Amino acid sequence: MPPVRKPGRIIRPASATAKLESYIPPSVLDDVRPATAAAGLFTGEGQSTSSSRGAQGSSLTRPGTQSAWASRSRDDIPKPDEQPRRLTLSCVDGLAERPETAAARARLATPGGSFGYKIEEKINLEHLHSLKKYFEAADTTGSGTLSLETFKEVIRSSLGLKKSDEQITALFMKIDSLSEGRIAWDEFCTYMQLEYAEKEDSYLRQKQVSFQLPATIESTPHRETILRINNMSDGIFVAVSQDGTISFWNSQLELKRTRTLMAEQNVTRQKPKWITDMVLMQQYNKIILGTGDREIQFYESSTFEPYCQVSGLETVPLKLAYNPTGYDECLIMYGDVDGCINIIVVYATGETLRTWKKMPKTDGIASVTLEKVAHNMNGLTKFIRWKVHEDWVLELRYFEEIRSIISCSNHENTALVIGSTMGSTHVDSQLKEIKESLNERNNERKGIKLNQSSYIQTRRRMESDQTVFKVYKGVKTFDYSKDKNIIVTGGMDRIVRIWNPYVPRLVIVFKLSVWDIKDQTCMLTIRPKSHKIRGDIQACHYNRVSRSLAIATDLMALLSQRVKPQQHADIVITHKEPVQCCKYNPSFKQVVTCSEGSAVKLWEFETGKPVFEFSQAHGDSAITAMIFDNTGRRLITGGRDGKLKIWNYNNGHCLKTLEKENSNEEVTSVTYVEMNRNRYIVSVGWDRRINIFTDTSEDFHHVQKPLAKWTDDLQNGHKEDILSVASCEPNLLATSSYDGEVIVWNMISGHIYCHLLSRQPVDYNHTSLDGDNSICKLIFLEPRVNNKQCAQLVASGPRGCIHFWNIYHGGTLYSQFHSCRDGKASVSAMAVNKDCTMLFMADTIGMLIILNQLINVQ
Repeated sequence: MPPVRKPGRIIRPASATAKLESYIPPSVLDDVRPATAAAGLFTGEGQSTSSSRGAQGSSLTRPGTQSAWASRSRDDIPKPDEQPRRLTLSCVDGLAERPETAAARARLATPGGSFGYKIEEKINLEHLHSLKKYFEAADTTGSGTLSLETFKEVIRSSLGLKKSDEQITALFMKIDSLSEGRIAWDEFCTYMQLEYAEKEDSYLRQKQVSFQLPATIESTPHRETILRINNMSDGIFVAVSQDGTISFWNSQLELKRTRTLMAEQNVTRQKPKWITDMVLMQQYNKIILGTGDREIQFYESSTFEPYCQVSGLETVPLKLAYNPTGYDECLIMYGDVDGCINIIVVYATGETLRTWKKMPKTDGIASVTLEKVAHNMNGLTKFIRWKVHEDWVLELRYFEEIRSIISCSNHENTALVIGSTMGSTHVDSQLKEIKESLNERNNERKGIKLNQSSYIQTRRRMESDQTVFKVYKGVKTFDYSKDKNIIVTGGMDRIVRIWNPYVPRLVIVFKLSVWDIKDQTCMLTIRPKSHKIRGDIQACHYNRVSRSLAIATDLMALLSQRVKPQQHADIVITHKEPVQCCKYNPSFKQVVTCSEGSAVKLWEFETGKPVFEFSQAHGDSAITAMIFDNTGRRLITGGRDGKLKIWNYNNGHCLKTLEKENSNEEVTSVTYVEMNRNRYIVSVGWDRRINIFTDTSEDFHHVQKPLAKWTDDLQNGHKEDILSVASCEPNLLATSSYDGEVIVWNMISGHIYCHLLSRQPVDYNHTSLDGDNSICKLIFLEPRVNNKQCAQLVASGPRGCIHFWNIYHGGTLYSQFHSCRDGKASVSAMAVNKDCTMLFMADTIGMLIILNQLINVQ
């Protein structure tokens, strides 16, 4: 990515940023939290039980199906000083005992190991106590440290491992980042602690949620309280208010259309009808409304024309629910002021609606009475009424996964009830129903007037047919997760509770925010000053299609979830931000990537699986350069903040920070040099100077300053920003700058060996890169350094050209060619194979160029 220039400086063109993309094969551990993270309650699957409602719930297709639950009802009104018990299950219990395939065992044997299979992830607290004893016993010299061979014996003995030499060696190398050949107990514990902490932070970062703030706020056509917000299959929001006004909004909160229902009915009335609730019947293109006149009305959702209604309800339908239960079958449910759950079972929905449409009209709408519906019109309907709560029903819903109705009220002793639809049917009650049905038919034939009030008589479910949850101050709203198999409730006390649906006992308590139910961690809290939504909340609804939360007050507000668009949905993106650097580590067989977001990630090379990651390596500044030390155990990164940092990158521990004296200019390139048994870290950047830091274990300062600048560098060095640096044994160093100059240095004396100035090719006539003379990458062809008759240095640039230089005799250009014939791209990265016979180049338009037979380039 082009660096962010400081104020007053010219913005220069730079290479396009590529993303390293990888495909991660499916794994049994894909959705499991890392072993180093704290264990949570839920593992992503429904809780198994010997008697689940899904197996024992009642059938909805026809009456007469048997249901039997164990009766469970316990108080769960917590005392003021009583803390709810947390039940935890480890997400990785039993991994060691899980049978492994040959491929899995092969991955275990690799030094890097696979994510979730490394030895350090199998070490628990008990193992640590045992390891400490083995450490102390094995330390026969009294130095407090162990060698590699002794460490292998300690790990095998304490963990009971037989053949894990490569893994144990890899663990030893990760801990011994300074390559001293011995490790201490304190170093071992520090490594484990830091790795666990970084994995926990990484896990939590992946689950971060954010909304676009402030909320989008629009005025509404509603003059009364909005009762409910719902969404259609295409993501359109639907809102309805008490006066019958219905509005449709798109995902950008633009009002698409609005209409006032029941307008014709209210013309002839002294008092207008009031709406109590609304649900969508999308399969049949209908809107279902409950009214204060004890009616359930059906409207066409496309034309808003009245279709039919069920009238003569015994009580006012406060809350409605609709659920299809099969092909052309459904449940229409409503809760009333008496605390009853009323269920209309429809076995042929299309035919039934057409039959109701043909009934005589009342106030301009076809009307059928509940009495006729309850007495089984043509065998297509059935009516059931359960007495469930001792207060108004505030919410009810049917869930096919557990084949049950969940309802709630403000009454503490019946706050939340999970119950069957039909109830248990025993032989005696079944015979009684058959007898009553025969009597009714005989009476109809004889013209005897029936006692029509029997259908409104309420019944109570058997204790085995329902589970009652007692909650302090009752429950106003709830939801059920089929994936986690839990129920979430909210009430007047502003506390969110999570329940096990099979055991009426509280599991977790939350305050209001956005929470991760698996980890019991708060993911997001939106403050009023941020969202700027004013007024009392009347209704809210989360739209899974558009990933946005609609909130109704006196205005309509929308909080849209921040979702970063993916250019290729079928490709896994390695980083959320552009990838700046990428290196392969042969010691651990891992790939390390760094991003503009200052994140460092480790990947298993053979499988592409993530191994480890840590973030904020350079704070909020991007990582712009990266190199390994000579052992491959430490990572050196350079950032836009002008600093270099040395890492034990296997656990995210910053070992040392390298800072320039009085400059925070961006670091553009870094190299690691060994010369005369001394080790150095050399960096270049926008300060136009060469900064050299010694790398020695004798310097115990965490912050280290560079050595004195070379005199030749200060007087005759680069006059423009340095973009690349490369080193070659025994003592050569090459640097390139934005103005196209290449300087080769003698590192022993600090003097300039030669100046190389690239010239524009004679046949170059492209103007797309005019003004860009930068040389962004240098590579020494090390096997050729001692051969003075061929090219030893390759430079990418200027203007998309590749130059091959002989650095001897003052510098001679041996060859040059265009990397891109159309002149619209330049080379941004280069690499050569070990014997320098092939040159690999990546350009700014995403092309990979391979130059073969490099031996012929003289």
